[in-house]
Amino acid sequence: MILESSIQSKIIKRLEKEGWYVIKLIKTNKNGIPDLVCFKNGQFKFIEVKRPHVGVLSEIQKYRIAELQKIGIEVKVLTE
Repeated sequence: MILESSIQSKIIKRLEKEGWYVIKLIKTNKNGIPDLVCFKNGQFKFIEVKRPHVGVLSEIQKYRIAELQKIGIEVKVLTE
C-alpha cells in the first residue's frame, strides 16, 4: 500500500524540479484546505494529494476546492 506522504514527496520533488516553490500545509485556520501550495513566476496553485483508487475527497475538501476555484485560484487533485 502506497502512503499519501510518499506520493506527496514525489509530487513535491517533481514540482521543485519544474521550478515551483512548494509548501506543505500542515495546520491552517481553514479545515479542508489542499495539502500543497505552489509558487512560480508570480503564479500559484493548490494541490490536494490522494492515494490512487482509494483516496476520496471529504465534503469539506470539496467545499474548500470549490471556494478557491470560485475566486480564480487553480486547484488540482493529484494521485502521482
